[in-house]
Amino acid sequence: MKETYSRTKSVWQRMDADERQAVMDYGEKYKAFLDAARTERLAADEIIRQAEAAGFKPVYDMDSLKPGDKVYWNQKGKSVILAVIGEEPVHAGIKIVGSHIDSPRLDLKANPVHEQDGIVYFRTHYYGGIKKYQWTCIPLALIGVVYTKDGKKVDINIGLKDDDPIFYVSDLLIHMAQDQMKKTLAEGITGEQLQAIAGTNAEEDLKPKEVFMKMLKDTYGIEEEDFAAAELELVPATKSRDVGFDRSLIASYGQDDRVCSYANLEAILQAKPGVKTQAALLTDKEEIGSYGNTGMESSYFVKFVMKLLSLQGKNTILDFYETMENSEMLSADVNSCMDPMFAEVSEKDNASFLGYGINLTKYGGARGKSGSNDANAEFLQKIRTIFNEAGVCWQIGEVGKVDQGGGGTIAFMMADWGAEVVDCGTAMLSMHAPYDLLSKADAYETRLKIGRASCRERV
Repeated sequence: MKETYSRTKSVWQRMDADERQAVMDYGEKYKAFLDAARTERLAADEIIRQAEAAGFKPVYDMDSLKPGDKVYWNQKGKSVILAVIGEEPVHAGIKIVGSHIDSPRLDLKANPVHEQDGIVYFRTHYYGGIKKYQWTCIPLALIGVVYTKDGKKVDINIGLKDDDPIFYVSDLLIHMAQDQMKKTLAEGITGEQLQAIAGTNAEEDLKPKEVFMKMLKDTYGIEEEDFAAAELELVPATKSRDVGFDRSLIASYGQDDRVCSYANLEAILQAKPGVKTQAALLTDKEEIGSYGNTGMESSYFVKFVMKLLSLQGKNTILDFYETMENSEMLSADVNSCMDPMFAEVSEKDNASFLGYGINLTKYGGARGKSGSNDANAEFLQKIRTIFNEAGVCWQIGEVGKVDQGGGGTIAFMMADWGAEVVDCGTAMLSMHAPYDLLSKADAYETRLKIGRASCRERV
């Protein structure tokens, strides 16, 4: 068995030729998922498509539950829960892997279309933590849904095909940017300047905005008022690509947290019925605090578990809390790793490294562990033992220096209900950028972690 924990030898150095090929093969499947699942809606659609093909059924249509059943919960087309029912009652505890399928982006405002000096723009509001200047001068795709006055749902997906037009946020040319260059990076581009160019065409009697709205009406049946009943996102239109002569890395939009979500999906689709029920939680709204009725702060996970319990004769809220007390969860979310170009923000001995395996994070949060779950030593020992016995390459790390900042996950929310929870996920560079970067080896070990470790009988 290969060495599972090392601070001096990368995963690549611990792999044989067959494992290296498996890494590359997994990378191709993962990139295909990234390119298909650009938004939380598209991700949910793809997850449900694959789940139904694997025999999963909607749990809300069931009137009984038996060991081996494969069920799913679709929360408003933006969050999904998949479960394989175990031999023991659900009340005995669930083995959960939680990940999120939303990513930072630009959302169109409710009244997005306006014209200024002959250019038609989309006004936007950024979603999640971004560096605003990174979203200028890159190709953007427009994806989402619009409802017309008569209630018709219109799906929008423009910019991903090679022959599609794209959208574009301009920046000031360097020759005239003397004042801009004196500003901080945070001030150089303001939120209100993140307006995407949508057109310039005019006709003899029609101004550019009028031409633009006429095109929307003719093509999609959309009128300006319909934007009030829409969810439209601007996301990078670039496809996932290998990075480096050795093709050891993947650059793509949305790898936070679709790298863990894809591993989560793969594992549950291939999971065999075990002693305990296994669940894959693929949730929305993590990047903005998990609020809203598709985020983890809402009640849908509670309803899902209560539905499982009720199908097995358990119907009280006490049954739910007892189930959670018996449950264990891997909160599968990405973590930053040591960037040699910006080493000053990390404490090297406690940082994770690119290409050194799945990252185990005892605590997240910010500064004084604010917003952190802070997993206990007993559960960490259990997880470490399982990783080692399963041959999963792992490391331990934190999100930067103590006073530098930090970030949170959904871990504390599950812990609030009594479950044992620890954060673990793929280490990344340029997290939250429009095109972020990770190691294929780490993505592969994340898949091994979820597939071989979290689905073992002891977790």
